[in-house]
Amino acid sequence: MNFASKLIDPIIQSFQYVTGNLRVLTITDMLMNFSRRLVFPYASLYILALGGNATQIGLISFLSMVAGLFLLPVAGHITDHADRIRLLVLAGFLSTAFLVLNVIAPTWQVVALATLLSGLVVFQFPAYASLVADALVPGRRGQGIGMSSTISSSLSLVAPFLAGLVVDRFGTNLGLRILYGVMVILSLVTTLIQRRFLRETTSAPREPLHLNALLNSLRHSYRGIPDLVRSMSGSLRALALVIMLCFVTQGLVGSFWVVYAVDQIGLTGAQWGLTLLAESVVGIPLFIPAGILADRWGRTASLTLALILSTVASLLFVILHGFIAILILRAVLAACFVLGAASCVALMAELVPSDSRGKMMAAIGQGGIQLGTVGNPGGPGVGYLMVPPVMIAALAGGFLYSLNPVYPWIVATATGILAAVLTVVFVRSPTEKV
Repeated sequence: MNFASKLIDPIIQSFQYVTGNLRVLTITDMLMNFSRRLVFPYASLYILALGGNATQIGLISFLSMVAGLFLLPVAGHITDHADRIRLLVLAGFLSTAFLVLNVIAPTWQVVALATLLSGLVVFQFPAYASLVADALVPGRRGQGIGMSSTISSSLSLVAPFLAGLVVDRFGTNLGLRILYGVMVILSLVTTLIQRRFLRETTSAPREPLHLNALLNSLRHSYRGIPDLVRSMSGSLRALALVIMLCFVTQGLVGSFWVVYAVDQIGLTGAQWGLTLLAESVVGIPLFIPAGILADRWGRTASLTLALILSTVASLLFVILHGFIAILILRAVLAACFVLGAASCVALMAELVPSDSRGKMMAAIGQGGIQLGTVGNPGGPGVGYLMVPPVMIAALAGGFLYSLNPVYPWIVATATGILAAVLTVVFVRSPTEKV
C-alpha cells in the first residue's frame, strides 16, 4: 500500500500544476498534436506523390525555416511588449489559411509555397513559451510539464495508425489531402478556443506595435547577439548548443524516416502508422514519470541518458530491418524523447531569467528538444540563432539521402554523440552542483 501510494500520489498531485493558461494550452495542444500526427509522419510521401524527390524534400524542409531568420528576432520584441494572446490567435488564423494550400496543391511546388508561408507564424513561439513558463509552478516544473504533455499527447495516440489506414485506402495523394483537411478544421477550432479562454497574466505594460519598432528590433537583435550570448550562463550556452545539435539531427533525418521505412524496409503506410502508434503507447504514459525523474534524479543525468539512447536507437534503424525491429526502436526513441523533453524544458525555465524570456527564447528556443522526431525540423524549440545550421542540415539531409539513404543517419550519429558529451561536461541546473 505504501509503495502504491508513493507511486500514485505524485501523479495525482501533478494535476494541480495544470491550471489557468496552461490548462487551455494543454487542451488546444491536444487537438493540434492529433492533427500533426495525422499529417507529418506521411508528409514526405505527399511530396513524392506530387512529383518531388529526396532533394526537394530537403529543400522544402529548408524553406520551412527561412522566415524564422527574420521573424524570430522580432518575435522576441513582440512577446516582451505586445499582447501575447493576440499573437497566438493571429498565428492560428494565418496557419489555418496556409494549410488550405496543402489541401488543394496540384504540385510539390505549391506545397513548398505553403511551407514557406507557414514559417511566417514562428512569431508565436516565444509568446507561447513565455505563457507556459509563467504558468508553471516553481519547484514543480518537471511535473507540470509532464502532466501537460501527457494530456496534450493523449488524443494523438492513434493518429498515425488512422492516417496510415487512410493512406492505404485512398492512396498517398488523395489520402494526404483528406488528412490536411482535418488539420485545417482542428487548427481553426484551437484558434477559437485560445481566443475565448486565454488570459494575459503579466502585469508588464503592453504597447501598440509599430513598423519602425519592429525593424529596430530586428536590427538590434542581430547586433545584440554577442551581448546576448555573453549574458547567458555557461550552462545555458551549452544547453542551447545541445538543443541546436538535436535539431540539426532532425534536419538530417526527420523528413526521411517514413521514406526509408517505405522504400528501403518495405513497410506499408498502415505498418508505419502502427509503429508510431506503439511509439505513442510507450511514450505518453511516461511523460509524468519522466517529469518526476527530471525533478528528483536531476536534469543533466536525465537529458544525458535520453541523448545516448536515442543516438544508438537512431543508428540501429538503418541496420536492423523488419517490422518488429522498427517497432521496438521507435518505442525506445519515444521514451528518449519524453525524458529529454521533460529535462530540457525544465532546464530552460530555470536557466533563462524571467525578465528576458521573450528575447532569450526567441534566440535559443524554449527547450523543446527533438529526439527521433518524424517530420520537418522546426517548432517552438528553434530560436533564430539555431535556424541557419538547421537549414543547412535540412538541405544536406536531402542531398545525402540521394547519394545513399544511410548517409543521413551516419552523420546524425556524430551530432548525437557530440550533444551527449556537451551535456555531461557543461550543462547544470541551478540546483545541481557544477
